[in-house]
Amino acid sequence: MEQHHISQAYEIAAETIKNAILQGQYEAAKGVNRIQLATYFSVGKYVSANTRQGVWGTGALEAISTRLRQLLPGLRGYSADSLKLMRIFYEEWKELDATSLETKGEKKKSLITIHDLDNIENFQLSIRELQFTNSAAFPIDDFFKVPFTHHSRILAKVKSLDERLYYIHRCAEEHMSVETLKKAMANEDYHHQADMPNNFTATISKGDLVRKAVMAFKDEYLLNFINVEEIGERDAEDIDERVVEQQIIHNIKKFIMTFGHDFAFVGNQYRMEIYGVEHFPDLVFFNRELNALVVIELKTGEFKTSYLGQLNAYLAIADDKIRKPHENPTIGIVLCRSANKNYAEYMVRQYDKPMGVVTYKTSAEMPEKLRKALPSIDELKKLL
Repeated sequence: MEQHHISQAYEIAAETIKNAILQGQYEAAKGVNRIQLATYFSVGKYVSANTRQGVWGTGALEAISTRLRQLLPGLRGYSADSLKLMRIFYEEWKELDATSLETKGEKKKSLITIHDLDNIENFQLSIRELQFTNSAAFPIDDFFKVPFTHHSRILAKVKSLDERLYYIHRCAEEHMSVETLKKAMANEDYHHQADMPNNFTATISKGDLVRKAVMAFKDEYLLNFINVEEIGERDAEDIDERVVEQQIIHNIKKFIMTFGHDFAFVGNQYRMEIYGVEHFPDLVFFNRELNALVVIELKTGEFKTSYLGQLNAYLAIADDKIRKPHENPTIGIVLCRSANKNYAEYMVRQYDKPMGVVTYKTSAEMPEKLRKALPSIDELKKLL
């Protein structure tokens, strides 16, 4: 008798979720990602309420998932594991579920208004009447542009709110694939994005462009495609730089993918002339998001102030002779092996052209644990 009662409860649960799925699919067919997220959020709430409070027993999600596939043949995305992810999605964002917020004695609408899921009718109602409003404190537009799979990856990897919102914004702005998102989190982009010594705030007039410029660059890059063995221990620093430059050129696609989003390669040793004097910056890119040329001066040693003077000259010439009228001022980046960040931050502030200082590591400088996880050059040759 008790087993019959449990089966009946799971039958009702499956029917409840089925109706929500159908309603959500109807709305999602209109091309609105927020409806799909709303469905998963509501299902997650329903599952959380019944599993966390002991209403359903062990094996409930497997039983419900099996019944859902019977009710909706061909249904995908509602396995027991998926239902758990929806539960996590709700529980990690359940602060968005409050029906009202009291502020200075006044009632304000919350980010999400959602009805209690006591029965099928209310559950369907919660899908139809889910409302979203903008909030200065929460990037709701970005939130609902990001697919559920991306949300799940972020929740599994990242714990702090600021870091989660950073990757949500990146996904929304850059239309990241899941693999690109995983790589960004593995590289700890969030922890590097604000550490780059730069003078963007003082030299870039548009406020939104300052934010985009800061987000466009990290403070350190892993250029693990550079063959350190080929560079070797050479005395002439300029020869080393040319070797590194050539390896970047030979692996330009990997470099762009490592360096960031929306970069297009313009040229290396790019010829610029002013009053009959030629200059050859190491690498020149164009960034579509910034609508600006990006000049990169490559150095294999520690940061020196003279690098900024050299880069400043390149930026002046680029702005006067190369930049198109509709483009923003050229941005310069010193890419060196190491830097005292406080010192670099102080020195870069002395210039009126937008510049930053970033560092890079090669595969030989990776932590031993990571190096061992990568195949050696000989192994790669055998594989090829």
